[in-house]
Amino acid sequence: MRPVAQLLHNKFVVVLGSSVQRAVYKDLVLILQRDAYLSLSQLKSKGEFSFEQDCLVEGGRLGQMNNGTAYREVRQYRTDHHLIRFYFVTQVFSGYVESILADFDQGIKPDLVIVNSCLWDISRYSRKWASEYKENLNKFFIKLKTILPEESLVVWNMTMPLGKKILGGFLVPEIEHMGPSLRFDVIEANYFGATLANEFGFDVLDLHFQFRFSLQHRMKDGVHWNAVAHRKITCLLLEHVAQAWGVELPKLDQINADNGPPLPGNHSWQTATSSAPAHYPGPVWTQGQRMVNGFRSQYCHDDLPPHMTAGYQSFERETFYRSANNSDAALYWPVNNLVMKQKHRNPCTRERLHPYRY
Repeated sequence: MRPVAQLLHNKFVVVLGSSVQRAVYKDLVLILQRDAYLSLSQLKSKGEFSFEQDCLVEGGRLGQMNNGTAYREVRQYRTDHHLIRFYFVTQVFSGYVESILADFDQGIKPDLVIVNSCLWDISRYSRKWASEYKENLNKFFIKLKTILPEESLVVWNMTMPLGKKILGGFLVPEIEHMGPSLRFDVIEANYFGATLANEFGFDVLDLHFQFRFSLQHRMKDGVHWNAVAHRKITCLLLEHVAQAWGVELPKLDQINADNGPPLPGNHSWQTATSSAPAHYPGPVWTQGQRMVNGFRSQYCHDDLPPHMTAGYQSFERETFYRSANNSDAALYWPVNNLVMKQKHRNPCTRERLHPYRY
């Protein structure tokens, strides 16, 4: 899409995290080239040699494919005016993460860093994870603050809601007993990560809040999300970045249906009604306030509260995903519930002297 290409023109974007973050990277790469959704096979694939004209730099099928904490995967999409890189990490701070940050210190500094590390941290390293996770978060943010220039934008993605039952390769037999409690641990870990990121002056995108009533878009494994959800994540991220950089994007709910991506063939859309306010910003949390307070069970359970299923369940664009004559439909784009440092950095005026050729 042209607005996306313009927003990220001559920008070096880094995505750090595990499999959900890999899908964030893939959707960014895809939307830079054409307006289409990720296929199911693209969402499920890992370590492939090439995805949509990107390349596998390290790990993946170049090394040993496994579900262990030592798994590595570095991907890169590069054109003359765009550079997007993904690093698969299983711990927010480790020797491997230090080597990644050392590369930034000695080489090109990223204009935008999109990062999340939580689920592996709180399950695969220690059952008593809280103190170690907080310590690693602190080390990571200190190092990031030291290395990156002031104009670099760092966005901490909060972990999305987990299902009651987790399936698949992530939950190895050794930690199967932790499955039922992980969705609660994620809420606590999200609080630690978001609070510390805010204290260090980084931006926070609360994806847990954004998707708490969009659970129909979560995969059956209880961890991953479908292509429609990832397109919303991409739009939220780009809107956030545009706000931080002082760039005005076209309003997404005014995009003509002819310009939208084709719907997945097996997807059944549900229409939202006006039973809830059109723009619900959600509870804004501040430092020292536990985000779980005030949400009751709806915040962490899979069950949708019956009085809210109509107004919050769908997030499709009005003119594209729903009938244009449905005047009772809820508006598509909610107000972001995010911690936003109004720095209004303006790297969009900074042009690189040379295109990305190396």
